[in-house]
Amino acid sequence: MHTRTDFLGHLRDSVLLCDGAMGTMLYARGVFINRCFDELNLSSPALVEEVHREYLRAGADIIETNTFGANRYKLVRHGLEDKVAEINRVAVEIARRAIETVRRDAWVAGSVGPLGNPNQSLDPLSPADVRALYAEQIQGLVDGGVDVVMIETIARREEMEAAIRAAREIAPDIPIVAQMSFNEDGRTVRGDEAGDLAGWMRDLGADVVGANCAIGPKPMLECLEAMSRRGDFLLAAQPNAGTPQWFEGRYIYFSSPEYMAEYARRFILSCGVRLIGGCCGTTPDHIRAMSATVRSLHPSRLDVSAPGGETGPPPPEPMPFADRSRFARKLAEGRFAVSVEVSPPRGTETGKVIEGARLLHAAGVDAVNIPDGPRASARVAPMALGILLGREVGIEVLLHYCCRDRNLLGMQSDLLGAHVLGLRNLIIITGDPPKLGDYPNATAVYDVDSIGLTRIVRRLNQGLDLVGKPLGPPTSFVIGVGVNPAAPNLDEEIRRFRLKIEAGAECAFTQPVFDTDRLHEFLDRTDDLQIPILVGILPLMSFRNAEFFHNEVPGMNIPEEIRERMRKATGGEDARRTGVEIARQALTESRAFSRIRGAYVMPPLGRYELALQVIEGVLEPPAGGADR
Repeated sequence: MHTRTDFLGHLRDSVLLCDGAMGTMLYARGVFINRCFDELNLSSPALVEEVHREYLRAGADIIETNTFGANRYKLVRHGLEDKVAEINRVAVEIARRAIETVRRDAWVAGSVGPLGNPNQSLDPLSPADVRALYAEQIQGLVDGGVDVVMIETIARREEMEAAIRAAREIAPDIPIVAQMSFNEDGRTVRGDEAGDLAGWMRDLGADVVGANCAIGPKPMLECLEAMSRRGDFLLAAQPNAGTPQWFEGRYIYFSSPEYMAEYARRFILSCGVRLIGGCCGTTPDHIRAMSATVRSLHPSRLDVSAPGGETGPPPPEPMPFADRSRFARKLAEGRFAVSVEVSPPRGTETGKVIEGARLLHAAGVDAVNIPDGPRASARVAPMALGILLGREVGIEVLLHYCCRDRNLLGMQSDLLGAHVLGLRNLIIITGDPPKLGDYPNATAVYDVDSIGLTRIVRRLNQGLDLVGKPLGPPTSFVIGVGVNPAAPNLDEEIRRFRLKIEAGAECAFTQPVFDTDRLHEFLDRTDDLQIPILVGILPLMSFRNAEFFHNEVPGMNIPEEIRERMRKATGGEDARRTGVEIARQALTESRAFSRIRGAYVMPPLGRYELALQVIEGVLEPPAGGADR
């Protein structure tokens, strides 16, 4: 069994994905709505177990027991009031069997629902009665060996208080997730606001607080935002798949898996939600789509922090940073380094890219950045293009390398091959999810995220593979990472940036910067992290170009006043001139910060002359090509 410390540690470091609706799946299998779904634990355990397995195969980290209504108050109407303990205990055993056959590292959460519907009076029950009812059910779950108590779809304070107090008294060492149910206006049926309830639930003893059921993703996002503004909570979100519609004799939920996945991303980035799942109307298809999003933002936490296996002498110290490449030497010497992005072509014609690299090299640009499958598109392999440009042009290459497309074996093989072929500079990124690109049904691997891969590269630089086996002479990669000073959730971005540096990052490249006040805030809050930072600069070409980047490219945030300047530009030439002016202004202001040690210019659509216009008059090329 997992411990409370394990569970809370996982949530602080990553996002856990819960399953979707049990009732929806049972209903779809022909179980009549007037049937006691909780009793199926006794009469049809195989049916319940198969639903659990489907959610686990879809990517769920947590499965909830089929016990939402397994309290005496609800079971009495089915003549099952004497089966409370058995139904709850067996439900845990069923979930545990599913875990043993699909993925043993998953968690079993005991589902504890409301005693009645929100409009049903509980006046005949005293507070002591309500607490006793919850205590009886929770004791059955604990006896079954549950990992987490999930109190959910509660609309009244008195019920939530009774359930939390009962759970904490019976199981002081088991984590408690407490989720209230809200209306479209962000209030409970009694008028309580989401922000007020978050701290109240935590003070009662809940470890994780949040919202579930009742409403779809969009209004739930507003509830979670209200909670996040009121304190540093571990938050949970499990919305319905929209509002149900009556269609041909049954209720249908119309929110698509892609829609739910998009809101999973917003829950994480806007509110810092750490536990995400689905409620009524959600299916394994929804959870599968949400899993891809969660893994792209918080991939699986593989332990790649310390060598394992055979013992032996300590690994050698990596090669000094300044000796690994010309680009590293320039950063180490405190000179301002400049790189320009060169995107791989979609086909096999490379002439334009080679000529662009020659133009940049002749102008004194230090290196070209080659992105890895930008916007999840199929292009010439960055490593192949890097070798080609090094051979044909002689310019140094900064190779983006993402975690999306390769498993742990493939990544290590690629990196060793890159080193053998002479590539030394890496920018490690997690990678855009496939659904953002041309192949939305492509599989995303995400064995690790950029933090985990950074640790792997640091280990390669010590002459060790992932599991600590010696590889012979160590690699000598420059380890760069990405960072976004304009991230919607800057606290989370800074937390991950710190983890990247702990993992071995040696320099950082920002997303395009348009608002230097946001950059200043980021630098001020990370003042203790003294690694070189290269500011991202993107010259815009048009108002439509600005709108596209702002609305459709993950991580991009172009302030309204910048978009307005582009909108007012008259004609294409004026728009390009305005875009260059905006970019030069951002670069000039960024250079005023001492921690900005270089620039990473991203010309749109391969317009390399725009990058050179941004650099002109701001940066001076090295004299006599000394840094070539």
